[in-house]
Amino acid sequence: MSIWINIYIHIDIYKYRAFITHLVVWINLERVKIVKQMICSCDQCGDSSKFFEELQDLGNNLKFNQSFIDLSIFASAISSKERLIIINILKDRDRCVCELEAILDKSQSTISHHLRKLESTGLVGSYKKGNFSYYHLISEKLNKYLESFRQVF
Repeated sequence: MSIWINIYIHIDIYKYRAFITHLVVWINLERVKIVKQMICSCDQCGDSSKFFEELQDLGNNLKFNQSFIDLSIFASAISSKERLIIINILKDRDRCVCELEAILDKSQSTISHHLRKLESTGLVGSYKKGNFSYYHLISEKLNKYLESFRQVF
């Protein structure tokens, strides 16, 4: 008996997924129609479909532009005041976590969290010296991100 219930539930889930997929496609098509109408009402365009495609191409070029991708990674990394301060501290010399704890008056786990985020973007590197991990700013990566910023803006 339970096998039939499982099969019935599986079929219902499949139908539900198919329905949702078709609904999403329909909603997207309706959105495109509405956007095309709005474009032509705010701009003097002859062929709304061609103009819409041009705008879509522009959007795709911008979405996949490496400078924008780099900038979004960089913006995420520097979105915290503590991370900005850590970058500023590390521009002068390498520091261990305990030094950063004292400077920022934050816990070791908080400092480590921020350092992991900075390391994941390549802005900060680390090395072991005895029992301590030292962190340093990777200036080349910072300069690459800043150059991407200059290119875009």
